[in-house]
Amino acid sequence: KKGKKRMQIYVGNMSYQTTEETIKSLFEQYGEVQRVTMIKDRETQRPKGFGFITMNDNTAATKAIEELNGKEIDGRTLRINEAKPKEDRPRRDY
Repeated sequence: KKGKKRMQIYVGNMSYQTTEETIKSLFEQYGEVQRVTMIKDRETQRPKGFGFITMNDNTAATKAIEELNGKEIDGRTLRINEAKPKEDRPRRDY
């Protein structure tokens, strides 16, 4: 069962007009999308322009990242890469 590891994908630089459905259908061309999370501002509920996709198959996810990174959707060039787990990010202690 190779390639069946789940992968979380970061999608950034999205237009505020871009919907979950748009992003989901974009990634579904490559494989099964388990979850789409659009990040919104807590107070205003306006989209922050980024979100996360969870795909069930990391082979499909990798292909999606390679082919969709830099793609223009709703007038914005998407930035797409594998989401890093929080604990892997460098901590800023200043």
